[in-house]
Amino acid sequence: MRKIFFILLSVIYILAVDITITQTPNSEQNSSLLKLTEKPFGYNLFLGKFSKIKQFIYNPHYRINIGDEIVVMFWGAFDAEYKLKVDNQGNIFIPKVGVIHVMGLEAGKLNIVIKNAVRKVFKNNVFVYANVLNYQPINVFVTGAVNSPGLYQGLSTDSIIQFIDKAKGINLNDGSFRKIYVKRNNKIVAKYDLYDFLTGGNLKLFQFKNGDIIFVDNLSYFVNVTGDVKRPYRFELLTPTITLNLLKVYALPKKSVSLVIVNRFSKGKLITKRFSINDNPIIYSGDNVEFISDFNTKEIKIYIDGEINGKHTLIVRKGTSLKDVLNTIHYTKEANIQAIQLYRKSIAKLQKQLIDAELKDLEAKVLTTSSVTTAGATIKKEEAQLILDFIKRAKKIQPKGKVILNKETNLSSIILEDGDTIFIPKKSSVVTIQGEVKIPGAQTYVKNYNIEDYIKSVGGFTNRADKSHILIVRQSGKVITYNSNVFFKKNIKIKPGDSILVLSKPSSENLQITKDITQILYQIAVSAGIVLRLF
Repeated sequence: MRKIFFILLSVIYILAVDITITQTPNSEQNSSLLKLTEKPFGYNLFLGKFSKIKQFIYNPHYRINIGDEIVVMFWGAFDAEYKLKVDNQGNIFIPKVGVIHVMGLEAGKLNIVIKNAVRKVFKNNVFVYANVLNYQPINVFVTGAVNSPGLYQGLSTDSIIQFIDKAKGINLNDGSFRKIYVKRNNKIVAKYDLYDFLTGGNLKLFQFKNGDIIFVDNLSYFVNVTGDVKRPYRFELLTPTITLNLLKVYALPKKSVSLVIVNRFSKGKLITKRFSINDNPIIYSGDNVEFISDFNTKEIKIYIDGEINGKHTLIVRKGTSLKDVLNTIHYTKEANIQAIQLYRKSIAKLQKQLIDAELKDLEAKVLTTSSVTTAGATIKKEEAQLILDFIKRAKKIQPKGKVILNKETNLSSIILEDGDTIFIPKKSSVVTIQGEVKIPGAQTYVKNYNIEDYIKSVGGFTNRADKSHILIVRQSGKVITYNSNVFFKKNIKIKPGDSILVLSKPSSENLQITKDITQILYQIAVSAGIVLRLF
């Protein structure tokens, strides 16, 4: 349980994004949040166009195999044309000439070998020409991060793109376009990076053999590119970092671009950095890189709500910081300026995508979990239906996209985005207790009350309460976890305006499903401020 607790705690910090100035990148966190935001470069490569085409590409280095069809033509003193298949011993038989062994012979040398054999029979005035007419079909396994792994038939001269296309293409969420391997007898005999084809039209020829395996590896590193570029995609990296100059080769920014903004999640915190287009900083895996043109850096619209006197909608220049705007606000006397909140649409979108992804995984596990006994199967079916109902309700939840602002946050580093909402909360004298308590509601703040006192004041826990994972949400949005079951409890001071959230305790024989549900409940509570009951 302690391991699950720390996993869940890390999810909380991902969803309640905390902005600060930190230099250490965390690519695993980045991956979980940013993987779904952009289409990968090359996403439209596999649309069934290659798999429908059979082509006989001449390759002088192709080695003739059993079943290949060879055409041999004579003219001069002797006229004839023969279409011959390479037999199981690797030979062809030419009337009046005899048996010629051709298996393993390079196609570029076929004509010479047959000419030499013919000259031994026909001395003068007989000319000959030989060529590979058809290739024997082969079967190749395509596996790894593809949409439909399996065994596919093709020609030995087919390209690797054709075989992957037969497998419905690379999985756009997890598959690698740059780490593709051909294995033969459990050894790698060829490596492919499809960026060579996508950026330069280069694709090396390779002769497949029956039983070869094409393995598409998983995606490891990536960068999202948006803004004024010709290729606004998610670009795969072969290493955890890339220079901006090399990224520009892939993204092809427009000539008008002058500014580059890099958004980076690190240890649950969002960092924003600005660079000139002429700079060459290191970009880390998971970064979101936006290229901005001079003509596109003029104005954005932001909203201000809560305890203010003045306009609630502002038009500011793009690149304006949160500090710049806060310096222009006239607060009311009731404003709690220590708990200013920032809501961002792009963060809400990321939170929603992460919750939906977790719900999709949970649904798959529920539908594929089986029981060995009839009685167990009945229980599993009832439990599965309850969980599926929970998933249906959870999918309707819309996260708020709250960005937590700590005391240490450098507000000048927070560059506002179009559609951002700044909320100035009112000073509060109550504490809200929600979730699995007997009488949820708001209680007046009592200076010396602790968490247990407030829960007792609303009748205590319900039978479904998860006492080991209680959330205290500050008015600023900061989240603190509390375990009521341990002997040595945290000494957490409750402040006016705090919310105490008591979540439901999942009950399932499947520990993985229990863990997943608990994690989703945390995500929803933190990102949407809603305590969702499981059943």
